[in-house]
Amino acid sequence: METPGTVTPEAPFEPSQPPVIEGFSPSVYSTSESFKEKFIRKTRENPMVPIGCLGTAAALTYGLYCFHRGQSQRSQLMMRTRIAAQGFTVVAILMGLAASTLKSRP
Repeated sequence: METPGTVTPEAPFEPSQPPVIEGFSPSVYSTSESFKEKFIRKTRENPMVPIGCLGTAAALTYGLYCFHRGQSQRSQLMMRTRIAAQGFTVVAILMGLAASTLKSRP
């Protein structure tokens, strides 16, 4: 039975350093940003997503309030409005994604 030849790695594995992958940059932005800064930047890039999220939350909250008060017709209307607001939010996310893809193309 033959023994395989010894293989020496080019460089030792260093767990404290990220791997180097050609053509890939792990950080697009040179400085790390806080949650607030990132939220503001993302909101400016695509302002329709937070608007859709707020509309969804408002319709859900008011619909649950109407359900609690026994106003079933209005509660049903608000649940349908919530579905429409969720659809608006998903479309806004997809449109923002498409816009950023087209913008980053050379």
